[in-house]
Amino acid sequence: MTLVVIIIAIALFFDFLNGFHDSANSIATIVTTRVLKPHQAVAMAAFANFIAAFVFTTAVAATIGKGIIRPESISSSIILSALIGACLWNILTWYFGLPISSSHALIGGLIGATIVRVGMDALLFPGIIKTVLFIFIAPALGFLGAVIFTTIVTVLVRNRSRNFFASFFSKLQIFSSFGYSVGHGGNDAQKTMGVISLTLFSNNLLGDKFYIPFWVIISSHAAIALGTYFGGWRIVKTMGTKIIHLRPFQGFCAETSGALTLLLTSHFGIPVSTTHVISGSLMGVGSTENYKKVKWITTRKIFLAWVLTIPAAMFFGGLFSLVINI
Repeated sequence: MTLVVIIIAIALFFDFLNGFHDSANSIATIVTTRVLKPHQAVAMAAFANFIAAFVFTTAVAATIGKGIIRPESISSSIILSALIGACLWNILTWYFGLPISSSHALIGGLIGATIVRVGMDALLFPGIIKTVLFIFIAPALGFLGAVIFTTIVTVLVRNRSRNFFASFFSKLQIFSSFGYSVGHGGNDAQKTMGVISLTLFSNNLLGDKFYIPFWVIISSHAAIALGTYFGGWRIVKTMGTKIIHLRPFQGFCAETSGALTLLLTSHFGIPVSTTHVISGSLMGVGSTENYKKVKWITTRKIFLAWVLTIPAAMFFGGLFSLVINI
């Protein structure tokens, strides 16, 4: 029982790191367009992360809990190894200011630890393949949505004055940023919910049927909200200025596209990366106006970090699994 409590504590710490690491996704656009001050933006994003607990189903949590690894093959040591490996990768990438996916770090850690302790037979490849595919599909959806949305809005307001643009879209961006933060909390907190519930299930504390207890839902959303509130400012700079310099109009379009993508994927229980979604949306907004304004060198570095996340987390998860076994 003590080990279960330790794992839950580490899982909530990972959730905190997730919010800390991904806070830039929620606030970078609205801070760099100067619509809100940093402390106002993080407070709003943290609140939105928490109330997402009452907006979404637990479809993503169920995918993490029983769609990646066979639940009957999971042990406490595997989950512990995966969490430690994912936390380490999160901290390393935060230090270097790389906006990677905490979700994929957790999934990679689970896969690596499971292979070391149980073997390949415990992996559920349909769920893994779907997750890997959405490393590419999620930013593409954000990109496409942003292009379409930016084009439509540009046509609708093309005869308006510059002052109208600044005033009108500054107000709208508050709503789009809030909506994106709700989507962020709704998708990302569910990864921790799935891991905690999987821990409880593997220790026969949920009975014969896998489900997500209400206290797990509330505590996971509270942890990610706190992480967002104390957010990672290194990554705000990367997301807000190193991909494209934003105006309120662009920030509104990017956040709206990102929010819709997260709502869609959360509804279907697909554990996507909020980092990937907002990055794709930012690139889409920049490309619509002038693709030369997008800093493609930065985007290549970010893409490389995306591709490396699951293999790196697998390595760390497997390594810690060996250490814990010894």
